[in-house]
Amino acid sequence: MSSIAWRVKHSEIGFQVSQLALAAFILLLGCSTMSSATQAATLGRAECRSMPSKILDHAVPYCVILPPGYDSEKQRYPILYFLHGLGSNSQLLIDQGGMDLVNDLWAQNKIGEFLIVTPDGGRSFYINSRDGKVRYEDFFIREFIPYIESHYRIRTERQYRGISGVSMGGYGSLRFAFRYPQLFGSVSAHSAALVANLPTGGMTSYQGAMLSRVLGTAFGSPPDAAYWNQNSPFTLVKNGPHLNGLKIYFDCGTEDEYGFNAGAQAFHDLLDARHISNEFHLYPGGHDWSYVAEHFPASLEFHSHVFGLAAR
Repeated sequence: MSSIAWRVKHSEIGFQVSQLALAAFILLLGCSTMSSATQAATLGRAECRSMPSKILDHAVPYCVILPPGYDSEKQRYPILYFLHGLGSNSQLLIDQGGMDLVNDLWAQNKIGEFLIVTPDGGRSFYINSRDGKVRYEDFFIREFIPYIESHYRIRTERQYRGISGVSMGGYGSLRFAFRYPQLFGSVSAHSAALVANLPTGGMTSYQGAMLSRVLGTAFGSPPDAAYWNQNSPFTLVKNGPHLNGLKIYFDCGTEDEYGFNAGAQAFHDLLDARHISNEFHLYPGGHDWSYVAEHFPASLEFHSHVFGLAAR
């Protein structure tokens, strides 16, 4: 073979190898793109905005986690209202990694698609304050729910509306659900601020200061025991409206620094005594986000099941 023919032959081989390499690269790129597209299809997105409130006389921030199919599908979705704890805000789930937990559950097909909305609750305990200056309950029921459910594609039947929360928000979620069972089909709470009886006498000044720090000024300053009892989920169970099949889940850490585990156990005992079906757990752990993060997926699966979206 002449040197010219040899060079031509090897040039052809080199060209063919280059073509194969390019084809392999395109194939890998395509697989990578498809993988990214598949991954994106299983992820939700969050948006944080604010809404005007005549009742509170100021704009109220909120964040909503939208499910993976929300932008491409035109259907209506169930909704879960999630209430943050004292010292936190509407961005709790986004800032603390809660959205990652939600996306993991969607990617693993452990929950169905629904919206999760967190309004800013300040230090309100989600009630109308003792002095009447902060009417948060009125805002939430009369303004916030109608606003959200008119601005997003929401299924408005009771079965498809749930409420959940942590600590102060756990108290708020239980209280809203028991006070307005016609609005909510399911409720869950983690480390809820449940106290069967607010201590009134025999407290040291330090204990009184700690109690005021935990409860804020929503119940009065110092806290008014009568107003606490009036708003308590315990009182609502005893004297409130019929729960009409409300589905209930709550848990608490056995080493809760505020002793809310004792309140949770007492609340479970009260529900059982009244023959009100509930799912209750005490798990090892304290009063912090790491405890909540460990058990947050369980309550999301609970609500998804009630919404009829996924088997548990």
